[in-house]
Amino acid sequence: MAHSVLRFFGVLATVTALVVVPFSGAAAGPLRTADYPSWDDVQAAKQNEATAQAEADRISGLLDDLEATATSLSNEALKRGQEYLVATYNRDAAQNSADDLEARATEASTKADAAKRQVGQIAAQLYKSGGDNGTVNLLLNGDKSKELLYKLGTMSQLTSQTVGLRDAAEIAANNASSLRSQADAALAERDRLSTEAETALEAAKDAQAAVDAQVVEEKAHSATLYEQLAALKNTSAAAEQGYREGLAKAAEEAARKAAADAAAAADAAANDSGGDGSAWVPDSGSVASPDEAKQIAFNMLGSYGWGSEQQSCLVRLWTGESGWRVNAYNPDSGAYGIPQSLPANKMADVAPDWPTNAATQITWGLNYISGRYGSPCSALAFWDGNSPHWY
Repeated sequence: MAHSVLRFFGVLATVTALVVVPFSGAAAGPLRTADYPSWDDVQAAKQNEATAQAEADRISGLLDDLEATATSLSNEALKRGQEYLVATYNRDAAQNSADDLEARATEASTKADAAKRQVGQIAAQLYKSGGDNGTVNLLLNGDKSKELLYKLGTMSQLTSQTVGLRDAAEIAANNASSLRSQADAALAERDRLSTEAETALEAAKDAQAAVDAQVVEEKAHSATLYEQLAALKNTSAAAEQGYREGLAKAAEEAARKAAADAAAAADAAANDSGGDGSAWVPDSGSVASPDEAKQIAFNMLGSYGWGSEQQSCLVRLWTGESGWRVNAYNPDSGAYGIPQSLPANKMADVAPDWPTNAATQITWGLNYISGRYGSPCSALAFWDGNSPHWY
């Protein structure tokens, strides 16, 4: 789902709701220690079926909250990261504009100086040929160049060539002044955008710190909550986790289709504002290039039982999705990375370095393709068969 850089962020809220709250519909929000049940609470609830079910529902809601908060914070961090990249793009564009204007102003000043020198040479020639002393003194000794150029125009001794040079010098000088004023304005805008970029970077860092804190929160409580849920339902923690993951996969298909439809509608009404559809994340400046990522993927195909004939299908699929960019970000849906995981933080199932590690993203993507479609070529056939594309 590769789309333009800035669109209607309202779409994100709609699609995220489909993905991050597939169970009880609990709203994302920070939890307190008091919100979590103790094992004594669980044992007491098991005394009768009704209270056991109520406690199980409560624990499911807490798991929903943890997952929804993690996804919401990840999306927020990616959005802030994209805003930072767009801000730096605009800042750099302003700097390039200022540099161009300054270069043009220098060129205009050079032309003005050259024209003035030619006027001076003609004045010298007039002097040598017996020109009026007062005229020559004005030509050679005038401190104010503008006054000199204007007065030159009233001197009958000057030839038509000199008048043309005077006009050219005046035009070039005015042009240089105008261009320098524009360059100064562009530099002021550059400074404003630099401040904006710094602010956006700090917001992105703060958002990422919130993500990191939520990851710690999830790890601290999810395992216990699954064990408590299993105890209440007389199952196993693995079974409960697997059941919830199954429900999430079913919701993901609906979310992917909704995201593709919403993004297509946004594309019809939005314009690019710079950038390339990427998000800043810590260390994203040193991620694998698209060509390097492709080679990583090709080296993995054999472990899934796929031959080299699947390479071209995978290349087409993920070129259409992300351009094989590790930090590719779709603001309409929150999809991220080479395989455009939706939500982005699902790739944490493979490893926590999913924001920047091409191998982690590719592993998640190939697992998804294998489980859902069987092979990259089958996934591509499905992708080709949908307009707008999704898989």
